[in-house]
Amino acid sequence: MTGVGSDVRASASGRSALSKRASTSRGEARAKHPYQHIADIVRERIRLGAYRPGDRLPSESRFCSEFHVSPMTLRRALAVLVDEGLVSTEQGRGTFVRALDLGVATFRLHDLTRQWMDDAVQVRLLSASTTRASARVAEMLRLRQGQRTVYLRRLLMRDDHPIVYHHEHIVYDARRPLVEAQLQITSIEGLLRSFGGHGLHRGDLRVFAVNLDDKAAQLLQEPDRAAALCLEHVFYELDGAPVSWGWFLCRADQFSLETRLGPGVTADDPEGPWTR
Repeated sequence: MTGVGSDVRASASGRSALSKRASTSRGEARAKHPYQHIADIVRERIRLGAYRPGDRLPSESRFCSEFHVSPMTLRRALAVLVDEGLVSTEQGRGTFVRALDLGVATFRLHDLTRQWMDDAVQVRLLSASTTRASARVAEMLRLRQGQRTVYLRRLLMRDDHPIVYHHEHIVYDARRPLVEAQLQITSIEGLLRSFGGHGLHRGDLRVFAVNLDDKAAQLLQEPDRAAALCLEHVFYELDGAPVSWGWFLCRADQFSLETRLGPGVTADDPEGPWTR
């Protein structure tokens, strides 16, 4: 039966385990705000099974008495757990532990791109030319069809083996330093960091699966029509005008996405969502 029975389990198993943890991490706890410390404790109780899926957490007054905090501080702590998907609140009923929900799984793009961030990865410029915007390019960059753009193709190499094929269309502007800067990039770190400079304000990203065409398959040393991961990007200037549209074609055998669900996993946890 769910409900108040969870309080007994909390005092029996949760507190005993937590007391050991508290004795070894007092310095860390003191560095945190009280609401963060409370969220850590309740999260740990959920992880240990002191509060199980469907259980109602102790009342606000009971938690305030236990932690010697105000209702406002407690609500802030519970809001953290709500944001993490660990608990949910029902008006008039209380706060309940949630079951695992695949819908809250989070994958971070940083974890994908950091697989490229090592000294063995180099950027090879395959071609750079001015061209006329096709209907598709004009649509993505909000240009007139036939307007001039700069078209770049790059190959990312790890230990002389191709892993990513990159296309990029940039709005042509003779006064803009962006094109010249892009041509000088030889490292993946420089490429990724370049998107954050030169007045670029924001970006739209999309990840999806594709089959490689003949040219891409040849460059990536993959069979024709092999599956690949596509990371599409559009970057905008401060005035909201798109300035760059492109996509990375990543070999499927080089990248994977994984994540964790459940208590103990937070957004800034280095052992939380990750890739390999």
